[in-house]
Amino acid sequence: MPRSPHTRSVAAGSTLALVAPSGVFSRAAFEAGAARLGQRYRVKFDEGIFARDGFFAGSDPRRVAELRAALADDEVDAILCARGGHGATRLLPSISADEVRAAGKRIVGFSDITALHALWARAGVASLHGPMVASLAKLDDTHFARFVAALEGRPPEPTSDLVRLASGQARGPLLGGNLAVLTALLGSAFMPPLTGAVLFLEDIGERPYRVDRMLTSLRHAGVFERVHGVVLGAFTEAAPGKDGVRIEDVLQDRLGDLGVPVATGLSAGHIDDNLELPLGQEVALDADAGTLRWV
Repeated sequence: MPRSPHTRSVAAGSTLALVAPSGVFSRAAFEAGAARLGQRYRVKFDEGIFARDGFFAGSDPRRVAELRAALADDEVDAILCARGGHGATRLLPSISADEVRAAGKRIVGFSDITALHALWARAGVASLHGPMVASLAKLDDTHFARFVAALEGRPPEPTSDLVRLASGQARGPLLGGNLAVLTALLGSAFMPPLTGAVLFLEDIGERPYRVDRMLTSLRHAGVFERVHGVVLGAFTEAAPGKDGVRIEDVLQDRLGDLGVPVATGLSAGHIDDNLELPLGQEVALDADAGTLRWV
């Protein structure tokens, strides 16, 4: 992907903008997470963040204005999302890659925030797939310290317990996120630039037949012909139906014959130990050795 000339650094005392580009959230959980962040950083958010409009955190114009303000605010060093849910895809026509590129600020989140990770990838600005504000207070000290390290730009430790679905080694920028959100971007101008990437996928609450359908859609669109490799995170709440087909069966069937290395078992996604993943940064995947490392 094209790279930004700079990405703003984050350190103790940096200013973080807290935004809610997607769904509604618990105010108590958000305030607890913001308070924990406030022990190390300066946090900024507007009272409008607590707005509600159906299942969204306020109207589309409110959420767009909040995110654009965070991008434009020169005091802000990084942008953290309150939670995921639904709604980030609705903002994409109103925020340009040029704005994101000019700001050079990481955005942090996962799940529905995959839509914004795609925008950041098109802008060539690194982002961070990881926990959001409303869940930070629940992290133990070890996991919170790991989150802080990732936010401040230190790469994760290499992962060495992946399970091979297809043999081989690959290098490229790690891109992707939530399978359902990524699939929803197919055919639009908002897909991330996946050529040469190592594609990361995870999901929650999608039965095996729906995962099969989404992966098939990605195959039909030629997505897997452009990537150098695939690494899979958690696919939670994906119990088999009466047919007995497991999510593991679907992943093997749809991804095992792509001709690129594929590995599963990355501790990232809708799980308690949601490993922070710097997106847009180069990784080396060795499906045979079961390793993923940042290079």
